[in-house]
Amino acid sequence: MANAGPKKKRKGLLLGVGLDSDGDKRITTGPNFALVGGSKDTHEQMTEQAIKINEKLKAKGKELHEVSHQEFDDIAHEVGLKRADSQQN
Repeated sequence: MANAGPKKKRKGLLLGVGLDSDGDKRITTGPNFALVGGSKDTHEQMTEQAIKINEKLKAKGKELHEVSHQEFDDIAHEVGLKRADSQQN
């Protein structure tokens, strides 16, 4: 009975990492996101996009762990995020 213990609730987490810096350390957390680093502008932009993603998920009546990869990609694109080009050298 390997599965006899209490069931764990699945949870999704959006992690944002700002790679530019202006010398300040920034950390922002929300219901399903954690954002670290970045200049003031970069961090504000990450925060805004994470909040917009949460709003879109709420409008759909879903949580982050309940959406498919494609559905998340669509939401991310709607808020201005772009998938990194996997063909870059």
